[in-house]
Amino acid sequence: MLLKDNHQTMSPRRIPEEIAHLPRNSVRIGCVKISTTPAVFDTVLGSCISACLYDPKMRIGGMNHFMLPSSANLDNPVSTRYGVNAMELLINMLMKSGANRKDLVAKIFGGAHVLNIRESNQGVPQLNIDFIQQFLSTEKIKIVGQDIGGYNPRRVLFSSHDGNVYMRMLGDIEAVNTVKEEQSFLSKLSRKPDDGKSTLF
Repeated sequence: MLLKDNHQTMSPRRIPEEIAHLPRNSVRIGCVKISTTPAVFDTVLGSCISACLYDPKMRIGGMNHFMLPSSANLDNPVSTRYGVNAMELLINMLMKSGANRKDLVAKIFGGAHVLNIRESNQGVPQLNIDFIQQFLSTEKIKIVGQDIGGYNPRRVLFSSHDGNVYMRMLGDIEAVNTVKEEQSFLSKLSRKPDDGKSTLF
């Protein structure tokens, strides 16, 4: 099923044929990754957000995965698990690799009210959604595709060389695992410095 701007649903059992041959890189909480050659970035999102930025002229793209808009931890203010840092780093990495800031477009995913937070319309998911929309608006980066909110986690594959995104909604078992991982990271944020990785290919 074709959705807006090459944002497609993905079969639950296989990787789409058109990207199956490309190197696939996992983007977990706190990661920021870009590629200047054809590659696929793969992530699973609950209440977190991933922004996929792409320069269609230079055919360079990247993805991040953050869980809160900003840090209240003065000992760890620049963690890429926070949206403001993850977005700034992603933009800077793309520009250093040849992307033009004014040509960047965005696709955004996540912000689901999964399991124990699904009764609330506020909290972390809505804060993340509000943040990413405001950030991109302020930076004048056009959102050309999105799938945000709701109650189910998502698996998202982003093809860095053409900006295509393939997405699948996940079920209750994946929701449990996603919430456990996010809660584990939230507890770590209050205890020790971030170890999120940033990778340039």
